[in-house]
Amino acid sequence: MSESRTPSQVLRDARQKDSRTKRARVLSVVDQLVADEEPVTFTGVARAANVSHWLVYADGVREHIEAARQRQSRTARAEARGQAKAPAGWKVEQEIVREQNRRLRAEVDHLKGVVRRSLGQQLNQLGTADLGARVDEITDEKKKLQDELAQALTRIEELTGKLTEAEDDLASTRTSLRRMVRSENQ
Repeated sequence: MSESRTPSQVLRDARQKDSRTKRARVLSVVDQLVADEEPVTFTGVARAANVSHWLVYADGVREHIEAARQRQSRTARAEARGQAKAPAGWKVEQEIVREQNRRLRAEVDHLKGVVRRSLGQQLNQLGTADLGARVDEITDEKKKLQDELAQALTRIEELTGKLTEAEDDLASTRTSLRRMVRSENQ
């Protein structure tokens, strides 16, 4: 049997869970910023993760952010060295390609949204059409069953009438038979 927890234990467990969730969200935001090649700053991470500034400076989180910043600065220095050796035309072309990539990403995001909305509308229309057809089908089935029920009730009434008639004939035949037996016996 499990031991009941006190309110303070429940509160402590909830706070620990909330802290783990927020820390995980911060680490996820840092990784996302690094992947998107966005600058990693303490304030930017706090805003993006929707947590307090205190948390991004807390032990365990601060080290992760600082490591990401160091990786970015090393990458930036390496790129600067690589660009220093590259001809000036390449730098311009690189910027053009980056701008095209940003534009294409935005267009892809827009098109994904359009496709989602279109599919949603199609599903809604499909569902509505199917429901209408199903309602018509059920209505037809109901009418058919009601007709069959009416026919069955009519048949029951006919058979009940015949049964009553047959029972009356049987009763009268028995009565006649009894009279005949009595008259024979006398």
